[in-house]
Amino acid sequence: MKTLKDFENEINKCSKCGLCQAVCPLYKLTGNDCAVSKGKFVMLDGVVKGDLTLNKTIDKYIEMCLKCGKCTDFCPSGINVCEIFKTAKHDYIKNTKTGKLISFLQSEKVFDKAVDIIGNLNKTKHNTTSKSPVKTLLFFKGCANKVVPNSEKNLKHILSQLPYNLIEKDFKCCGVPFASSGNLERYEAVKKYNSQIINETECDYVITDCASCAAELSNYKNINKPILNFVEFLAQENIKFKLDKKYKITFHKPCHLKNYEAVKKIIANCENTEYTQMPDFDTCCGFAGQFAITNRKLSKELSKLKIKNALSTNPDIILTACPACVAGLTQGMFYTKKTAKTPKIMNMTEFLALANPYL
Repeated sequence: MKTLKDFENEINKCSKCGLCQAVCPLYKLTGNDCAVSKGKFVMLDGVVKGDLTLNKTIDKYIEMCLKCGKCTDFCPSGINVCEIFKTAKHDYIKNTKTGKLISFLQSEKVFDKAVDIIGNLNKTKHNTTSKSPVKTLLFFKGCANKVVPNSEKNLKHILSQLPYNLIEKDFKCCGVPFASSGNLERYEAVKKYNSQIINETECDYVITDCASCAAELSNYKNINKPILNFVEFLAQENIKFKLDKKYKITFHKPCHLKNYEAVKKIIANCENTEYTQMPDFDTCCGFAGQFAITNRKLSKELSKLKIKNALSTNPDIILTACPACVAGLTQGMFYTKKTAKTPKIMNMTEFLALANPYL
């Protein structure tokens, strides 16, 4: 397992060009140099050289990160920013009381058990086996679906009307919460466990309705099956949807949903929809997992800004493609002054379940 010292050359590659400032939602909101990657790299460079200690103050700024990946995407030096921050977080907490507490709370006995208990309370049954299936899909059910199963229920409803066979396995969390908190040992354990199940299961595709889960599974690098967000799969198959009434919609792109063209294709394949792209449609909703807890005020402000942009399109429905983003958008709506027309917030699966799908 790598330590921060292993990233010394990567950190030194940062030329402080400022492109990360131009795309970082937190920098735009705060104007704080320490909120953006180049500012964090100044501190981490001092840590690697031994001039600074990886202390509580530096950790606070490492936590001030949405992990949306925009800085990585726009970095001309190709620096894997999020990987460095995860490693720095791990190096800081591994020998602290906080780190030991996180390891305990994220252990199988606590984290997995809690998710399973809630999941069993919300368990739904739905027949998703077609009479003449043309493809077999392995469903990676994220933690959010176990806690709030509406998206899963709607996904199964859609597929039950199409010639696809959906199978399920006993997966663990994709690992995003563990990596974000610096618990890399737990992350590597679930990565190994989930990878083995996927590689040993006969299927055409692995699908998930969570953009973060899809992105993290793709990061595993050792999986021998194609990983697709459910929206990507529907677009690839050119599935069409007929709605009984007309809806004005807009869409918030989750940070980890890479294939926005798939979303546009599905929306175009929906009869009776009028789509308007909101300003900054691809900027983080502010939820970002544990960021919503550790940086409560910033999370709230980013969510409010996202809803302001969405409302400017006067939609009936605000769509997204990630259960966590539904939470972020709902948070923003809660803190926004009520208007005469309050749009519904839906995951794409919930919206598409209102329609009749056909090939």
